[in-house]
Amino acid sequence: MDALSAEAFDSEGFLRDLSLWNAAVAEQIAAAENLALTPAHWEVLELLRAYYHEYDSSPAMRPLVKYCAIHLGADKGRSIYLMSLFPGSPAKIGSKIAGLPKPDNCL
Repeated sequence: MDALSAEAFDSEGFLRDLSLWNAAVAEQIAAAENLALTPAHWEVLELLRAYYHEYDSSPAMRPLVKYCAIHLGADKGRSIYLMSLFPGSPAKIGSKIAGLPKPDNCL
């Protein structure tokens, strides 16, 4: 699939229409964040999408850490691990790459 045009994103780089998301779009967003997606990234992105499907919202950092611990184990359910994958704000950047809305409490 071709890359999406700039109009598909809001001023912060989040998708306006969540149904447009796919792996190629995730790669496009990740590239804009200077990230190369690895299997570890995809594991968290899939969890973010599962969280959104379950709770109809993007998780803030603390719920994301807890959700990762439950589904991926204690070693991956840690802030430091998520920061290594998505530097800066894992909940915000991860949600953006996963094609989800910005978490409510992220700046």
